[in-house]
Amino acid sequence: MADADLDVVIRQLAKQQNKALTAAAKSRRNRFISLAAKAKNKETREKYKQIAKNIMLQGAAAAKRLQISADNAADSYARSMRNAAEAPPAKKVARKSKD
Repeated sequence: MADADLDVVIRQLAKQQNKALTAAAKSRRNRFISLAAKAKNKETREKYKQIAKNIMLQGAAAAKRLQISADNAADSYARSMRNAAEAPPAKKVARKSKD
């Protein structure tokens, strides 16, 4: 990864975080699904199913925001590096010595 551009690294890290976030949301959803299966009455069962559904919706939205943010940061970095490479080098200012 020493030669990799930072924008590629940003995208890879975001992908890893995205997978972790999705896995965490799925595990919480599964917990509420199992609680719904154990529920004694229909009202409680429906409540747990709705909570599970909301968890997945919120998790997916958070993952999407994370991905968009990472893409924006990576694109911004790549654009700034491209602009820096195309810009003419800065002129050096000669210092006057005290004699």
